[in-house]
Amino acid sequence: MRNNRDNKELFNVSETELQSRFEKEEAYIRAQKKVKKIKGFYIHLLIYILVNIFLISTIKSRTDLLFWSFGTFSTAIFWGIGIAFHFMGTFGVDKIFGHNWEQRQIEKYMEDDKNRKRWE
Repeated sequence: MRNNRDNKELFNVSETELQSRFEKEEAYIRAQKKVKKIKGFYIHLLIYILVNIFLISTIKSRTDLLFWSFGTFSTAIFWGIGIAFHFMGTFGVDKIFGHNWEQRQIEKYMEDDKNRKRWE
């Protein structure tokens, strides 16, 4: 059996270079998984839109129910909740209420406060 030293000599690669290659490979795999998650979300969103357009138009044309009733839009509403959770699972809650959002809100309220004092 060869040990790690023999393997390094065999491939003439330093430990830092091996570590660098490993980190790059890990980063690539993480990025690939993230892209697959994003692609899955967009496919889910596209199917949601197409199916609900079909369902709502079918309900509108085939039934005598009121169009603006809960029954017409119930599938879209509940599936939409599922889409929202899929979005948060894919992009994270930070996409909606992340640091940039907090910073914009703080600046907005500071500006509003500054403008109020000017006119009082």
